[in-house]
Amino acid sequence: MTRKLESLFDLPPSTPAEDEPGPQPAEDFRAQLQTLDDTIDKIDAALPGVRGLEANDTEMDSLSKMATDSYDELMTLGMQVDSRFASEIFSVASNMLGHAITAKTAKMDKKLKMIDLQLKKMRLDQQQAVIDARAADGGEEAMQTAQGMVLSRNDLLDRLLASKDQKDKKE
Repeated sequence: MTRKLESLFDLPPSTPAEDEPGPQPAEDFRAQLQTLDDTIDKIDAALPGVRGLEANDTEMDSLSKMATDSYDELMTLGMQVDSRFASEIFSVASNMLGHAITAKTAKMDKKLKMIDLQLKKMRLDQQQAVIDARAADGGEEAMQTAQGMVLSRNDLLDRLLASKDQKDKKE
């Protein structure tokens, strides 16, 4: 905490122990990276459990390959024909390339949707486990330990100034 903040809010000076930094940023980053790697491994392990993904992937890959091959052939043909006919051939070639891109995009979208569904299922399973654990403990709800209030910056400053004025009146 800085000295200006301490003086502004009329707080006692901080001790050197409070000024010491917490965990090192590099260690914290490594821990987060390890957690992220573990999560990715879990997702990768869950993906093969879904059946039928490979068949659609191979179909999309073959469609993309056919469209790319057609694009290459049409581009070669367009370079060899008269210029008045080449524009139509190049237009069809660009459509073929668009189809190849669409096939690849559809494949990736399907995988991302599957991952999203698996993450939602995992979240629901965790919530159900928490509910089951509460029911096993006698059905008691978690006890509320604090009460909060949403204030704007100006309201907060008014309250702080009012409490400071009350302190000054007591002294």
